[in-house]
Parts: sequence; C-alpha cells; structure tokens
Amino acid sequence: MPADWPKGHYPLPRGGDLIGQNYTVEADAEETLLDLAREHNLGYEEIRRANPDLSVWMPGEGTEVVIPAQRLLPPVDREGIVINLAELRLYYYPALEEGESPRVETYPIGIGREGFDTPLGKTVTTMRIENPAWYPPESVRQEAAARGEEAPAVVPPGPDNPLGDYAILLGFDGYLIHGTNRPGGIGMRASRGCIRMFPEDIESLFTRVPEGTQVNIIDQPIKAGWHAGTPYVQAYQPLEVQANGMAQLLEALTLLGQSADGESMALDYQQLRGVVDDPDGQVVAIRPAPEPEPVVADAESEAGGIYEHLGGL
Repeated sequence: MPADWPKGHYPLPRGGDLIGQNYTVEADAEETLLDLAREHNLGYEEIRRANPDLSVWMPGEGTEVVIPAQRLLPPVDREGIVINLAELRLYYYPALEEGESPRVETYPIGIGREGFDTPLGKTVTTMRIENPAWYPPESVRQEAAARGEEAPAVVPPGPDNPLGDYAILLGFDGYLIHGTNRPGGIGMRASRGCIRMFPEDIESLFTRVPEGTQVNIIDQPIKAGWHAGTPYVQAYQPLEVQANGMAQLLEALTLLGQSADGESMALDYQQLRGVVDDPDGQVVAIRPAPEPEPVVADAESEAGGIYEHLGGL
C-alpha cells in the first residue's frame, strides 16, 4: 500500500484476492484495545480475536498488540459497496477517475443484533442526508413503554442522535448506512438492522458514494482466494449458531477449485478442515496435499506367499 494512502485503502490486486498485512503495535499506558482498534481500522471482534489473552480495557503500557490487517476480498463482483455480515466489514470499490489505479477501501461496521437481522441481497444507495433526525421506530417505542418511559417522537441532530452526523439511505425500506454516537459498538452485532460505521469512516464515504451505487449485502463466513500461486482461506464464526460442517468445507473447496492460472491443485484437507472448524478470522495459507507414503511390502510375508503359490503347482 502506498505510504500516503489512508488506513484501509489498498490497490486492487491483479489476478489475486489478498490485501493488507498483519502487524503489531505497542499500547500506551492509557490505551484500550478499543482505542487501538479504531485507530487501526478494526472493529471490536477483530481486535479481540487477534489478542485473546489481553485485557480489552487495559492491555498495559508497552504491551504488543496484533493488528490483523490482512484479509481476502469477498468472492463476489468487485463493484460498488459489498457488506459481508459474517465478517462485520464493508468493502467499497470506487468508480475510477481518469488516470486512477483500481483500489478497494474497507471499513469495520456494526450490524443488526439477533432479532433485528440486517437484510441480505442487492440494493442501491438512494439518498444522502447530513445531520439526519432520528424517528424512533415502533419497536423502540414498545421497549420504552415496557420500561415505563416514553420514547421521543423525534431525536434531532446532535450528540444524542444514534445516526450520527451522516446517513446513506438504501433501497431496502428503513435501512441505512450511518454513523453512530456509540462507536464502541462498531465490530459487533448491536444495531436494529442498519449498518453502523465509525464517524470518521462514514464522513469519508458520504461525499464519495453517489446515489444509485450498488450495495451487495452477503453473509460469507468462509472466504477463499489466491495470491502468487498460493491458496488462502479466511474463516469467521457464522452469524447463526451452527456447526461448521461439511457444507462449509465443501464451500471452501469449491472456492479453491482451481488456481488463478486455471490449474487444479490438491489441497491439505486436514489443514483446511482445521481452519473451517476453528474460525478466527486469520488469513491462512493452505498447503498442498501431502504426498502419499510409499507402501513397503513385508519381504518375508511376500516371499512366503510366493513359495506357497509355487508349492501349490
């Protein structure tokens, strides 16, 4: 990545699927993992999975923190906005101006919590609203009433507005890509179905995503691709509680059915099965299938068999 590009911006790989690289940083005395996640273009789940033994709130001054910035591009058309719910991440493939190199931008997001699932499928952006007002939906009113409270009819722009300062409306009725006044929920299932972004990320996208941009929302817990002739897999925990079984394994095998140059390649099935069964979001290079060990016949047994055969003549 060019040194002057913002974090999360990458040249689009030619003939491959891998972007970015992992690196480490040292935490300052007062920094939390959430602070570091936001600074380095990550969400909560991403940085927690990469640093399972560290305290979220106080990793400690000088503690080495892994920044998992290497990822495979989702296995769909590289057009417009692609949102992978299982990955809790948005990808944007901007239209190119004359002389620009193809690139991809990627950002952590928050999505709908259980019972408020973010919808799947293709739609488009329809409208951009700066300083949006929020009109609490009926579900919010009901929850407030259950607590003995009354939800406001409208929340005006400002620090109490859960939409933040910018909102991009989608063709799916009632769903938006927007900012937030609670950035700690980025990288989690915490919304009522909308896609939340860090305030600085939605501000960056807001003026550059034209109305009518395609938005493809997918749920792809397994991504697979190629880089420099080597196959890679990146697996995430599915949104719904289910076992990572044969279907997910076959999906990975299908995605890696042939190399970038069209040649078939036998893969290490056991290693691939391990990545699928223990999804941690890390990009893993998959080894070729091991060569079968040669079978060495037992000389005495083989000789005995020959003599017995001869003796029967």
